[in-house]
Amino acid sequence: MAAPGAGDPLDAKSGNAPFAQRIDPSREKLTPAQLQFMRQVQLAQWQKTLPQRRTRNIVTGLGIGALVLAIYGYTFYSVAQERFLDELEDEAKAARARALERERASGP
Repeated sequence: MAAPGAGDPLDAKSGNAPFAQRIDPSREKLTPAQLQFMRQVQLAQWQKTLPQRRTRNIVTGLGIGALVLAIYGYTFYSVAQERFLDELEDEAKAARARALERERASGP
């Protein structure tokens, strides 16, 4: 005998099977066989989606890793630019000092 509320296996008019009903095992009294079947179905669904989830996790991890490496590389690039600008600034100061010495030397 079918479980209460399960309905006919096929709808006579459309020929479609009814949708599965969501149940709460803590509220409804289920037999141990029904609980075991639920566990088997959940395990089968989990195993079916595992490769997709694993692929998505790998792609997400690689994306985050690439972002971290990009930030790390940009940081090194920025620090190198600052040093380059510091060197240009030092050269500019030296050039100003030489120009000032020439003015003093050429002036009365």
